[in-house]
Amino acid sequence: MSTANSYFSDFLSNIRLSESQRNDLKTGHTTLRERLLKDDDLSPIIVSTFLQGSYRRSTAVKPKNGSKSDVDVIVVTNLDADQTTPEEALNKFIPFLDKYYKDKYRIQGRSIGIFLSYVDLDIVPTSAPSETLQYELKSDGISNDDTIEDNDAFFVESSDCCWKKEPLLIPDREADFWDETHPLEQIRWTVEKNKKCNSHYINVVKALKWWKKTSFPEMKHPKSYPLEHFIGDCCPDEISSVAEGVVLTLEKFVVDYPNKPFLSDRGVPEHNVFGRLSEYEYQEFYKAVCDAAKTARTAYDCEDLHDSVLKWRELFGSEFPEPPNNNNTVNGFTRRTEKTTDIPRGRFA
Repeated sequence: MSTANSYFSDFLSNIRLSESQRNDLKTGHTTLRERLLKDDDLSPIIVSTFLQGSYRRSTAVKPKNGSKSDVDVIVVTNLDADQTTPEEALNKFIPFLDKYYKDKYRIQGRSIGIFLSYVDLDIVPTSAPSETLQYELKSDGISNDDTIEDNDAFFVESSDCCWKKEPLLIPDREADFWDETHPLEQIRWTVEKNKKCNSHYINVVKALKWWKKTSFPEMKHPKSYPLEHFIGDCCPDEISSVAEGVVLTLEKFVVDYPNKPFLSDRGVPEHNVFGRLSEYEYQEFYKAVCDAAKTARTAYDCEDLHDSVLKWRELFGSEFPEPPNNNNTVNGFTRRTEKTTDIPRGRFA
């Protein structure tokens, strides 16, 4: 007999990046990184390259409405931030881009976007880190292209590493200064959180990203990482299913955050992850979360499997599998949603 958990498994399979999309991402970023490291002008200033973003953290969902998958590539350079302006740093890549990606790139505020027919790439240059950090950034554990789902051993086994204490600097062309960022700490934090959540956390993130993407495609903020960060702050440890994580995360949103919070970035606590989100945008998002929390609680508490699946489908859309035959009995037994745990009833019970 099917259970609600099996429906979530199918749902998550439906919204993940497909094998072909993953292959496209790998082809795109591998080709880019190989070209960078072989370029006569750029290779002398490049220390290392590594992947960051939702693809690396295994929190990406498949694109919709003709958009493409994307991947972020950090390019660690030996450029001195005191001697090189952000604009000068980004402009150093232009001859390379004209050679390999002519008419397919755009210099952005903090990165360089490359737009191919099958994938979007972001080059994020950073300035010179300490010599110790440069050595660490060349390690296979950082520079390989494994996602958290592929292999999280490096970030689990790392102990007193320099990269944990030393953020990188990225060029902000519009503000004309080098700003701190800590993508490796974001990855490490996600690995640790996923373990605390019995490996359900990254799937809770994917589920809620999909909810926002499909239910509110016109809602600009919060974007992918700010939403993921907020989910991380609200998702309880020790959850025993994705369904439980979704319900409790949404309810914590509603109960604890009626007003826009200051969300300290992982590794750079003075940065507010919600800094670009206006009060109006937050309140629009908050209203959407309130409605979603009610629907999720109803779905979770529903004793009938058919009705429960219908409610989850109402929340997540057509990629959530259709419910079983609407018959209240199977072989003489009433169909019920099998739950892995009883969770406290929130304010939307």
